[in-house]
Amino acid sequence: MIDGRLSLWTQRQGGALQCGELCSQSPGLSVLGQPGPLIECSGAMAAPPQLQALLQAVNKLLRQRRYHAALAVIKGFRNGAVYGVKIRAPHALVMTFLFRSGSLREKLQAILKATYIHSRNLACFVFAYKSLHALQSHVQGETHQMHSFLAAFIGGLLLFGENNNINSQVNMYLMSRALYALCRLGVEKGYIPALKWDPFPLHTAVIWGLVLWLFEYHRHTLQPSLQSSMTYLYEDSNVWHDLSDFLIFNKSHPSK
Repeated sequence: MIDGRLSLWTQRQGGALQCGELCSQSPGLSVLGQPGPLIECSGAMAAPPQLQALLQAVNKLLRQRRYHAALAVIKGFRNGAVYGVKIRAPHALVMTFLFRSGSLREKLQAILKATYIHSRNLACFVFAYKSLHALQSHVQGETHQMHSFLAAFIGGLLLFGENNNINSQVNMYLMSRALYALCRLGVEKGYIPALKWDPFPLHTAVIWGLVLWLFEYHRHTLQPSLQSSMTYLYEDSNVWHDLSDFLIFNKSHPSK
């Protein structure tokens, strides 16, 4: 049972709007075809004319090509905020409950804070990048490859330039993928000779060798979350007292 009034956008299929089933199940439901006229299903309740007019005006504005760049900036901000939450919230949840001490309230506050910072920074970066990119293209009358670099350079400096744990993780994530992509690009352009054998096994061995050497002898140089993960894997596994902290728990709980 649908309470109140709804507006749905449907697509034309074979010249007819697919709304009959919905209308039959939900009296008072209004269906807004895009493109096409507003169709009202029979029932006691109809969408207010003011709401119909507002929706039509908004959709008409969104379809205006001359506003596309500005609207893309707004949607980019929205997508940045949503993606930041999707990426950071699960990661913060797992890492906080695995490695962070404190009360439940403190842990939840840490998760919310990390999620907010990541989501805010990413949303603002997308907004800044798309704005600066569009501005350069508008001023010069065409788009150049350098526009992307300059827009992201300025946006990254402003939004991800502060040295904190979240920005550090984001930057290291991007750095590893950027270096990997540059190597591939170098091979495609002929700047780096293409190998006749697969270098991935050697690359993997070197990375794992380096990171464990750094952990064992220069631990302070590693990022804190990586230190915590590796401590859990390689040091905590050296200590146990009985079956409880050998298989069930990582560390024994002190008796009260």
